[in-house]
Amino acid sequence: MAKFQYSAYDSDGKLRKGIIEAEDEQSATIQLKSQALSLTSLTTIGGGVKAQGAKAGAGSFFGMPKIPKKQLCTATRQLATLLEAGLPLVRALRTLERQAKGTQPQLYKVMGSLADSVEGGSTFSEALGLHPKSFDKLYVSMVRAGEASGAMETVLNRLAEFMEKAQRIAGKVKSAMVYPIAVLVMALGITAGLMIFIIPKFGAMFEEMLPGESLPGITTFVINCSYALQNHFLTVLLCAAGIVVFFKLLVKTKPGAYAWDFLCIKIPKISGLVIKNICARFSRTLGTLMGSGVAVLSALMIVRDTTGNELFARAIDTVHDAVKEGEGMTKPLQKSGIFPLMLCSMIEVGEETGALPDMLNRVANVYEEEVDRAVEGLTALIEPLMILFLAVVIGTIVIALFAPMVKMIDKLGG
Repeated sequence: MAKFQYSAYDSDGKLRKGIIEAEDEQSATIQLKSQALSLTSLTTIGGGVKAQGAKAGAGSFFGMPKIPKKQLCTATRQLATLLEAGLPLVRALRTLERQAKGTQPQLYKVMGSLADSVEGGSTFSEALGLHPKSFDKLYVSMVRAGEASGAMETVLNRLAEFMEKAQRIAGKVKSAMVYPIAVLVMALGITAGLMIFIIPKFGAMFEEMLPGESLPGITTFVINCSYALQNHFLTVLLCAAGIVVFFKLLVKTKPGAYAWDFLCIKIPKISGLVIKNICARFSRTLGTLMGSGVAVLSALMIVRDTTGNELFARAIDTVHDAVKEGEGMTKPLQKSGIFPLMLCSMIEVGEETGALPDMLNRVANVYEEEVDRAVEGLTALIEPLMILFLAVVIGTIVIALFAPMVKMIDKLGG
C-alpha cells in the first residue's frame, strides 16, 4: 500500500487536504471521488517533492498569450473528460500541456501556468483569474461555482457546450458578411480605378472638344471628384481613415455606444437580427450560469457585461436592482420595452415553476434557430442591395460621361 497526499474540494466547497492509503494512484482517486470530493492534486509521499507556490514566479503570468476560442473550447471539453475519467486536476492540466506542446504554443503556456498555480495551492478559479485574456468572467465564475458544488466536470461540459454554440452563431454571422464585404471592396476598388485613371482623360477631352461650353452638372461633379481623388489621394485616404478611427473612438464612449446600439435596434431588417442575437446570448449565458450554481445577482452582472449592447446592458442593470430588492425578473424586463414578449413570458413561467435555468436554455435554443433564419434572410436581401448599389455608382459615372459626348457628336455632325 502506498501513501498519497491529496488536495480536494468537498460538497460544501471547502478545500480539504490529507493523506490516503491505496494500492495505486487510480485507486486513491476512486476512493476520494466516492467520498464526494473534487480532486485538485494527488502526490505520492516520498515519490518526489510537491511543487510550491513560488514555482510559478510572480512575473511569469505577465504577457501570457491569449488562447484562441476554438482551442479553448476543445481544451475545456477535454479537461472535463479527463476529470470524469478520475484524473486529478493538476494531472489533467499537465496532460493538456503535453498535448499542446509544439503545436499550440498559447495553450501550452497557459496550461502549464495553470498547473503550476494549482500545485502551489491556488484554487482553479484563482488560477484562471490570472489569465483574463483567455478566461472571461463567465468562465471564471462558472468554474468557481463548480468548485463550490463539487461538480466541476458538469460545469466544464456546460462551458464547452456554451462556447460551441456561441462560436457557431458567430461563425454564421461572419460567413454571411463575407460576400457583401467582398463585393463592396471590389466595387470601391473598381470605382477608385475609374475615378483616378479613366475619368481625368475624359475631362481633358471634354475641355479640348468643348472649349468654353458648360458641362452638365452631374458631369462636372464626377470630374471634380475625380481630380480631387487623383491630386489629393493621400489626403482623401487619411480623411477616410480619420473618420473610421473617430467612429471607433466614439462608440467606445457611453453616449456614443448608446446612440449606435439604439440605431442598430431601430434599422429595419437589421434590428431583428441584432435583438434575436442578443436575446439568444442573454438566455444562454444566464441559463448556463444559474444552472451551474452561480447566484442570480452575480449571473446578471456577468450577463450585462457580455450583451454587447448598451441599451440591453442598462435594462439588465434595472433587472438586477429589482431582483436585489426581492422582485422577479419579468416586470423590469417588460418595462424596458426592448426585450421581446416571448422571452419575458418564458422567464415568468420559469420563475413560477422554479425551473428558470432550464426555461432560459430552451428560449436560447429558439432564438438561436431564429438567428440562423434571420442571417439567411439578411444574406438574401444584401445581394440585390449590393447589385443596386453597383448599378447606381456605375450608372452615375456612365451618364456623367455620356451626356457631354452627345454634345460632341452633335458638334462634329454640324
